[in-house]
Amino acid sequence: MPGPEDEAREVIDAKLVAAGWAIQDVAAVNLGAAHGVAVREFPLKPGHGEADYLLYVDAEAIGVIEAKPSGFTLTSAEGQARRYSEGLPDDLNAHHRPLPFVYQASGTEIHFTSFLDQNPRSRDVFHFHTPEGLLEICKDGPRQLRNMVRDMPPLPDGSLWEVQRKAIGKLEESFAFGRPKALVQMTMGSGKTFTAVNFCYRLLKFANAKRILFLVDRKNLGKQAEAEFENFVPPDDPRRFGDIHTVNRLQSNTLRPSDEIVITTIQRLYSILQGEEEFEGDEEESQFEKAEDRFETEPKPVAYNPAVPIEHFDIIIVDECHRSIYGLWRQVLEYFDAFIVGLTATPSKQTIAFFKKNLVMEYDHAKAVTDGVNVDFDVWRIRTRITESGSKLEKDPHVFIPIRDKQTRAMRYEALSEDIEYSGNELDRSVVAEDQIRTVLEELRDKVFPTAFPGRKEVPKTLVFAKTDSHAEDIVRVCREVFGQGNDFCEKITYRTGFTKVPICEKQPDGSQKEVGHRWEKTSNLTAEEVESHFRTAFNPRIAVTVDKIATGTDVKAIECLLFMRDVRSASLFEQMKGRGVRVIEPDKLRDVTGSAKAKTHFIIVDAVGVCESKKSYTSPSNVQPGVSLKKLLDHVSLGGTNSEALSTLSSRLTRLNRQLTADQKGELRDLAKGRSLSDLVGKLAEAVDPDAQATRARKDHGLSAKQDPTPEQVEAAGKAMRKEAAKPFLQAGLRKRLLEIRQQLDQVIDELSDDKVLHSDYDAASEERARGMVKSFETWLRDHRDEIDALEAFYSRRYGTLKFADIKKLVAEIRKPPLNLTVDSLWQAYQRLEKSAVRGTGERQMTDLVSLIRHALGQPPKSSGKIKDEMEIGENSELVPFGDRVQEHFLLWLAVQEREGAAFTEEQQRWLGEIVRVISSSMRFEEEHFDYDPWLSSHGGLGKAHELFGEQLQPILEDLNDTLVA
Repeated sequence: MPGPEDEAREVIDAKLVAAGWAIQDVAAVNLGAAHGVAVREFPLKPGHGEADYLLYVDAEAIGVIEAKPSGFTLTSAEGQARRYSEGLPDDLNAHHRPLPFVYQASGTEIHFTSFLDQNPRSRDVFHFHTPEGLLEICKDGPRQLRNMVRDMPPLPDGSLWEVQRKAIGKLEESFAFGRPKALVQMTMGSGKTFTAVNFCYRLLKFANAKRILFLVDRKNLGKQAEAEFENFVPPDDPRRFGDIHTVNRLQSNTLRPSDEIVITTIQRLYSILQGEEEFEGDEEESQFEKAEDRFETEPKPVAYNPAVPIEHFDIIIVDECHRSIYGLWRQVLEYFDAFIVGLTATPSKQTIAFFKKNLVMEYDHAKAVTDGVNVDFDVWRIRTRITESGSKLEKDPHVFIPIRDKQTRAMRYEALSEDIEYSGNELDRSVVAEDQIRTVLEELRDKVFPTAFPGRKEVPKTLVFAKTDSHAEDIVRVCREVFGQGNDFCEKITYRTGFTKVPICEKQPDGSQKEVGHRWEKTSNLTAEEVESHFRTAFNPRIAVTVDKIATGTDVKAIECLLFMRDVRSASLFEQMKGRGVRVIEPDKLRDVTGSAKAKTHFIIVDAVGVCESKKSYTSPSNVQPGVSLKKLLDHVSLGGTNSEALSTLSSRLTRLNRQLTADQKGELRDLAKGRSLSDLVGKLAEAVDPDAQATRARKDHGLSAKQDPTPEQVEAAGKAMRKEAAKPFLQAGLRKRLLEIRQQLDQVIDELSDDKVLHSDYDAASEERARGMVKSFETWLRDHRDEIDALEAFYSRRYGTLKFADIKKLVAEIRKPPLNLTVDSLWQAYQRLEKSAVRGTGERQMTDLVSLIRHALGQPPKSSGKIKDEMEIGENSELVPFGDRVQEHFLLWLAVQEREGAAFTEEQQRWLGEIVRVISSSMRFEEEHFDYDPWLSSHGGLGKAHELFGEQLQPILEDLNDTLVA
């Protein structure tokens, strides 16, 4: 009868054959029979024992295998295997002495060590390498990747942001240390893919890397990555990356050895490893997030594919790995004997655990804002009565209430047979209160936008997150009414069948894209990227409404407002959704779609549901698969499935359904369930996945007391039995069919009667605290740099007349630098938030408003000066007033003094004086060259006309205005 080691050797033999090795006994060895030969029980030099397998490639020894029974701890056999590698008889040919490659293997594990590494360390491998793979490593010798990465040249200056340089340096350190996995956390907009491309270029050029896999989970992300690789121009070569190295985004299930960069989705890679000739799955939707897959609690089964050896890739880079994929897809990732690098903006606990807590880089949103890589955000909280408390519709035989079929959206009108009282949680599911949607959108129109974006002529690009597709439909319709706009103004972005307007753009001489027309295309024919492109690049829509199709992975830099009309309990998803607004955009690119915007200085989260206040978690709620249909859940159970997540989700879904059933429907279902109510069935489902209930059942089954703990095996057995019993009623096709019919028949009550009202609408406390921090930082900076910057000293000594526009422009540039990262607009808004009654002026600010800000920060009221000295009430005005408004006030006083002294100006002279004052408002002083440079003045005659109008008084008037108005 074969023993455990014999059974292990049978498995090892099969794996070696699959990897291309011929198995031979030492007594009948024929090294010419195959490229790679594994000789069993090979006798070594005296004192070195007998190798379980001696590996030959091209008739020269290259490695050994020490075989152990399953369950044996393989690290304890490392010394024995090492002794074998040194015991090859001296008269036999070898590729290297001592033998470079050593395996310890059982029926379930394989450990591999390469003694060609500078620091040899055993590592787990999925399978044995091929003979060709070991020979390639041996030929590289000391020039193999794991050695070369220890001596990388320094990064060149100037081509990377500091955070990108640091990430690459930390990754190279991790590789040099031999860590098999490394995680890079870089916030949205900080250039993760660009960093990865630079890293790959260095590995290919300096570290002798052969093939790198760039793994994505959606087709459109693969296209973005391909463009980044193809168009990257390295700092030490004028050619594009795509002209130097072979980049292949897989369109078929063929891996070519010549491809140096392979880009593909994880689902296609799995298809390739499964040996499928073609991939017929969906590469458009995220498989890392796809809810249906999560019923599979076991990792995706991966078998060795001889066409794809484990050494095919040296490095695997997993893009957007914030999603919790590692329970299902980890064998796909760990199939290859390769370093694994993860790129993410929002790592979950599962992600960090998969990468063995080797988080080599942490660069969050707060740091990115400090560095000017991201823009910061404020939160505006809107609370309404119906959102928080719901409402009540009272039955009245004379009042007909709209009822909408959820499936068809067909409307009918009925008098209520009983009162309907609903909570805020039921909004937009069983009840639609249109006035709640309208109230939120009116507040957005009338208060939020004018306050957060003063002076704007257009609605800022806004993304609205809705609860369901039907909810999104309602929001779009009401939004168009509230803003008095047409269809183009607000659109729903989903991938359901329909039509969307796609812009037609032409490239301009300066490289920019200009919209010259549009075409209508059926949505189902478009990729996700095409559906979103018109929101990204065209003037309309100003507002896009979605559920979650562009919640992650979508780059729309022009977005300046996110409106949450749905709650989000997943911490990772919420961070990703917030990330849609953090992107920095060049001012001219922003003005292409939002003409009156000067720059994107911040974005705003409008929280209409308390999403910023609700508790976030990385763990699953009872409804663990909210995106899975009821039919999918029932189909799973009908086929004998008792997955805990599926049953938990089914329990939650049926609990919600039960609350909406009529008495007749409940009775009908009770009959189909053989006398058991739906509440009872739901209770059994919930109990079957409850660990405490499972432990109680295990104690009962095994006769244990309440103080005795059952073993894990006993609890698992009890849980399995409970899940099977709870699922049994749903094996009945009639019950399943009727549940689905009732679910489809359920209606939404349209509440047209209840009036909503705003309970609270303002920036939240955190935004106020950020404003306070901005003001404090600014005032501290003024004190700390007083002696370093001449212009600041002029403010402290109140020598305003010495200030020039160039001085103000320089100060504006200084406060934009880290760590302040302030603009005149953002600083003005901060003071406005903290001192509402003391700040005047709306609209976007101009550079010279920094003068007012500095004076206000220093507590300096307007200074008396020139001919208006006696007209000013010194000390009475401590308001923060726009510089131009203050100049205009002083000008009116100056005119009054002139009139009192007998001076009289004609209407034309007053017009010219007004234009001169306008120039002073924006430029601090009026110089003679302004007559030539200012469009109005130059087009109306310039300096010559001014002399004609004012004669010899022109110069004294200009000097007086410069001295008086800026005081």
